[in-house]
Amino acid sequence: MRPWAGAGSGGVESRLRLRTRALPAGCVALLVVVAADATRAQQPPLHADQGSPQGPSQAQVGPAPAQTIHRFWDRTNGLWFAAVGASRGLDYASTMNLRRRGINEVFLTNSLVDNHPLFAGIEAAATGASIGVSYLFHRTGHHRLERWTSIVHFGVATAGAARNYALKTPHPGP
Repeated sequence: MRPWAGAGSGGVESRLRLRTRALPAGCVALLVVVAADATRAQQPPLHADQGSPQGPSQAQVGPAPAQTIHRFWDRTNGLWFAAVGASRGLDYASTMNLRRRGINEVFLTNSLVDNHPLFAGIEAAATGASIGVSYLFHRTGHHRLERWTSIVHFGVATAGAARNYALKTPHPGP
């Protein structure tokens, strides 16, 4: 017997829950692709006429735009990475508070959240993933996206923690 063919609608609910978890991840991936394409479109095109006998075109004579090349572990990135780590810690605390009040976690299964060391590892991995994505953007020269990765991650994690604390505790009826 298939696991989802059992009694009740538990199989349907679990498949729907899996689909709703994939939706935010797909939206984030689409946002990253669109943002990377938009920043790539802002780069000046490469012209093949640089070696022509007429010399460089008029568009190339002007001053070159200032590039913001910096070390990856500079002060700004360090502060943003610390902010992401702090917001993930706040998310951990708010989710633990949420579970103690009897509310179900939306993005992860309750068994993952209730396993405290595992959930702490997931939060730490999310911080590491954010730093890793920032590093990839840094290495490929997308310095604005490098900064914005941490800014968006900090904002989303903080807003999620605030939402967790704002949810009302369900009280049993009389």
